[in-house]
Amino acid sequence: MLYVDENGHIDAERISLKIFKNIERGKMDAINGIVVHQTNAATASSTFNSYQTKGANGAHFLIDKDGTIYQTASLLRVTWHVGKTQSRCYVSKKCEPVELKMVSDLEKSWKNSTRVHRIEKSKVFPHRYPNNIDSIGIEIVGESKIEGGDEEPVYEPVNEKQNESLKWLIKELTETLSVSINEIYRHPEIGRKNATEASTARW
Repeated sequence: MLYVDENGHIDAERISLKIFKNIERGKMDAINGIVVHQTNAATASSTFNSYQTKGANGAHFLIDKDGTIYQTASLLRVTWHVGKTQSRCYVSKKCEPVELKMVSDLEKSWKNSTRVHRIEKSKVFPHRYPNNIDSIGIEIVGESKIEGGDEEPVYEPVNEKQNESLKWLIKELTETLSVSINEIYRHPEIGRKNATEASTARW
């Protein structure tokens, strides 16, 4: 179990505090899930620089290439790390018939992703995926590159040290925050993201 102080900061030997107020939004009232990302930046310092700009998006943690874990936002504050979510009932094939037809029609065009996201935002958990207001974000340093004739960039593999740190961090967070292991996701599993993001992350 982790010790979390009144500011939502963790006091643990394996975690370095490097809080960026710019990425913190409103108060987080509940934590229902964890979302694993990759930064699309080659270094931690590049990500930290981006976190210092006004209105920056970011996550609660960042795992560097050497396995160092940084806490970058309070566990009591929302960060914008998920973006537009997919329909949980559509992905899991558990929609009621009326909603299934509506979402199926919307899914035919990428332009309707905002409309699907609005429908999901109106739902309460667990009828939707965890999103910005109720999930912890973990970034792993790793950029994407165009490979061969691929049109979409491919994220570099998460290395062994990063995966070891990720495994430890998720174990501690799920125990400390009472988050179900079934509510841990790679970003593309719930959002509209490059399918290779965090695809090699292991926990």
